[in-house]
Amino acid sequence: MPHPDLGDVELTAVLFALSDPARLELVRLIAAEGPQTVAQCHTVDPDSPKSTFSHHLKTLREAGLISNVPHGRERQISLRRDELDARFPGLLDSVL
Repeated sequence: MPHPDLGDVELTAVLFALSDPARLELVRLIAAEGPQTVAQCHTVDPDSPKSTFSHHLKTLREAGLISNVPHGRERQISLRRDELDARFPGLLDSVL
């Protein structure tokens, strides 16, 4: 899956991705507990359809907030915190 270079990410894209309560809660989970598998992330809103959950992950990935990489037979979701803090200092701390 392609991940954007943070130098190309606009602040408006990051804020839009964080504007949805489910996506914000997902980012909070990863920030608090560290990298998660996709299955662990789905516990944030277990009643949402898989397509909605996939859309949330795609939106967060394309906004540069998370990385989604293969990890064995699963995919691991992690927050790109260091890169985001370098690009937008203090943003995650203020939002989370």
